[in-house]
Amino acid sequence: MADIKDRMMKYVSSNDRNIMINAAQGHFATSHSHINYYIDMSAIKTRQSEANAAAEAIAEQYSATTVVDTILCLDGCQVIGAYLAEHLAKAGILSMNAHKSIYILEPDFTPSGQMIFRDNIKGWIKDKHVLVLLASATTGRTLASAVETVKYYGGTISGVSAIFSAANSVSGIPIHKLFDSSDISDYVAYDANNCKLCQSGLKIDAICNSSGFSKIN
Repeated sequence: MADIKDRMMKYVSSNDRNIMINAAQGHFATSHSHINYYIDMSAIKTRQSEANAAAEAIAEQYSATTVVDTILCLDGCQVIGAYLAEHLAKAGILSMNAHKSIYILEPDFTPSGQMIFRDNIKGWIKDKHVLVLLASATTGRTLASAVETVKYYGGTISGVSAIFSAANSVSGIPIHKLFDSSDISDYVAYDANNCKLCQSGLKIDAICNSSGFSKIN
């Protein structure tokens, strides 16, 4: 089979035809599931023009009555988050912060993987309206953990956005997304203990997370 990079194909968002991602078909393992596509978010998360375009499209999904004090960036989405704050401000989105500026925040994690906010920044969550931004939501577990953690620290969820999401909602909150499984029509996620790809004897190509993939030789 061709190398993962050679299998990459471009996919155009049905929400915005100017926004594209790359994806390779195969058998990939994440921390929560096995998936049949690896979606490469590298360019859209780090390249200025693409990050800005994604942020502008996400901002358009929110009404002017939305209040956003903090953008919680998961999966390395801080560049998109910074542009998103700018586009939300231009669109008239309110911030209740005294300085009328939106915080851009990433969480920390304990060795066991529990999401936390350190004492010096937890005030950016408590009593704040928090928009959660991430690259990819397959099972929704990471998002559910983020929502639970924000609430634990005293914040209110004002929105959830993802570049790609196979899920439509988390904890009853709709997920605003630029790509979903309709854009990659045969995208499938399986529980790691009941993976049809494994059952068919198809070897795992790579282990992947928000940072990228590592091939299994």
